This record gives sequence, C-alpha cells and structure tokens, in this order.
Amino acid sequence: MCYNHNMETSNNNILGDSVLGSNWFNPDYLFNQGIKFFHDAFNITINPDVISLYHTILMLFALFFLTIISYASIRLFEIRAKERKHLGHEIAEYAHYQTERVKKRVEGDSGSKNERWGKTLGYLFSQHPSDWKLAIIEADSMLESLMDQLGFKGVALGDKLKSADQDKFHSLTSAWEVHTIRNRIAHEGAAFSMSQHEAKRVIAIYEHIFRDFGFI
Repeated sequence: MCYNHNMETSNNNILGDSVLGSNWFNPDYLFNQGIKFFHDAFNITINPDVISLYHTILMLFALFFLTIISYASIRLFEIRAKERKHLGHEIAEYAHYQTERVKKRVEGDSGSKNERWGKTLGYLFSQHPSDWKLAIIEADSMLESLMDQLGFKGVALGDKLKSADQDKFHSLTSAWEVHTIRNRIAHEGAAFSMSQHEAKRVIAIYEHIFRDFGFI
C-alpha cells in the first residue's frame, strides 16, 4: 500500500511539472505574476537613486543639445557675416565697374554729333546735386528739339507729346515719364529732392529715346 501511495504521489509531481500542468497555464498565477511585475517596476521608477539617475541623464542630454544649438547659432552668425561682407565687396566692385563704364561712355559721347548731350552728361556727373537737375532740364530741352525735328506740333513739349502717338513715337510713355519729372523740378525747385542715382536713371531714359532716333 505504501509503495502504491508513493507511486501516485510521484505520478502527480510528474504531472504537475509537465507542460500541461505548468503554472503558466494558470490564470491566477499569471495575474499575480503580472501584478508583481508592475509593482516591482513601479518601485524601481520611484526609487530615489533611479530618479536621480534620470535627472542626470536628462541634464546631460540638455547640455548636449544646448551645446549643439549654441555652436550652430554661432556658425550661422559667422556665415551670415561673411556673406554680408562678400556681398558688400561684390556690390562695391560692381558699382566701381559701372562708374568706370559710364565714364568711358561719357568720354566717347563727348564727340557726339549733338554737343548738347556732352553738356548734359557733364551736369550729370557733377558733384553738385543742383547740377543733376540741370542735366534733366537740358535733356528735356533736347527732347523738345527732337520732337520738332520729327514734325510734332505744339507750343510746349507737353503739347507736342500730346500730338504724338505710339506708332510714330514708340517711346511716348517713357517720354511722358521723364517730362513729368522735369516739370516737378521746374515747379518745386529746391523742394524737389533727387539723388544722383535717380538722375542717372532718368537720363538713361532720355538717352534711350535719343539713340532710338539717332539724335545723339
């Protein structure tokens, strides 16, 4: 009897340790193990030592990214400064080139068949702002002479421009623009402010009109 009882106990242990009798198929066991796992994990996360480690790691990450951002910002400012310096240098070189080119053109135009054009350019490249306005007034007077040669009738230049049309005078719109500026100079006098750059732009329009008709 004793031998049979031992055999049964042995068989039960074998069954309990078998795959089918494993605790991993026991819902209560799995639930308790899950509760224990999350409880242990929570205890770890609220551990002061772990929290201190988290803070240290986060601080190191923050310092790392702040260093990267600071370095990138400094490099960006340096690049922008170099770009501005380079752009300023390029602009200065271009302005110098344009000035020399215009001067050469002026020297070439000195022998123009229209002597008044050389006088106009002389006013334009003067150091006195009042001469820049004189250049426009002189150019406008030349425009009136051109209109006379082309046969447009009228007492003043404005009347002659009104009698013109786009087909016979392709630069009519441009002529009205510069003539309007000339009238402002005449009517407003010293109150009308003009830079040399703007005066050059206006004279360039007159030049285009004159060259279009072979007037200079």
